[in-house]
Amino acid sequence: MFSYRHAFHAGNHADVLKHTVLIATVQYLTQKEAALTVLDTHGGAGLYRLDGDYASKSGEAEEGILRLAAAKEAELAPVLQDYLQLVRSFNQGNALRNYPGSPFISQALLRPHDRLKAFELHPTDMRSLTGNMAQLEVGRKVSILLEDGFEGVKKFLPPPSRRALLLCDPSYELKTDYGRVLDMVTDSLKRFPTGTYAIWYPIIPRPEAHDLPKRLKTMATKAGKSWLHATLTVKSNKTSERGGLPGSGMFLINPPFNLKDQLKPAMPQLVKLLGQDDNAAFTLESGG
Repeated sequence: MFSYRHAFHAGNHADVLKHTVLIATVQYLTQKEAALTVLDTHGGAGLYRLDGDYASKSGEAEEGILRLAAAKEAELAPVLQDYLQLVRSFNQGNALRNYPGSPFISQALLRPHDRLKAFELHPTDMRSLTGNMAQLEVGRKVSILLEDGFEGVKKFLPPPSRRALLLCDPSYELKTDYGRVLDMVTDSLKRFPTGTYAIWYPIIPRPEAHDLPKRLKTMATKAGKSWLHATLTVKSNKTSERGGLPGSGMFLINPPFNLKDQLKPAMPQLVKLLGQDDNAAFTLESGG
């Protein structure tokens, strides 16, 4: 249960997609004065070293954030510029040595009256997240909880301000995670129908992964909610010499109304910059 370590994958193409969407969503939701609560079900360590042993061993950041950072930033879509600028804010100079995970990204964008609840069960990552966040002196704005995020979010929905973003990005190493995501979103929509729900998932040759976005789409449609689905594939599903994840997707319920337009110019750029073979592609659809 505690084998997954995101440090091996920090800054890969899946993080680029996930965190680009996260930043754009939080930026939109913080335009209104009312307080926002962000619930992060799988917080990880919060901050990762791209020149450390884990990231160096996998080399995934070299084919993700570091490729994007090598592009001409002025020619990138605004959402990708925002993403790069936020990542650079955790680094000194031009070299990217530190990579912020989703809790660090969220807290950087939240205002003093907003709140972040980050859940993490891995003992080592929990200690790292607590220690890394303590250095930021964020005070009451951030709460770190040694709990199962799938269950822990229940007590925070609905939030006092009636405004919330829930980010769920489990490792899916356990096949049961797919079902738990669906159960959690079903329950969360009943507790707080107007919340924004952002679900990350891997694109891999497994029935559960293939069915997850379809079932989320059906769920959103039946609930009368708007939705957005973005996928980024960088290579063939067939196992390459180095292996690794071929693609991933982000499915949002009650997404920002402008998010699709923001992603339209960004997705083809990500395919061009991060694609590893002729199978690189993207999809971007919405409804509701």
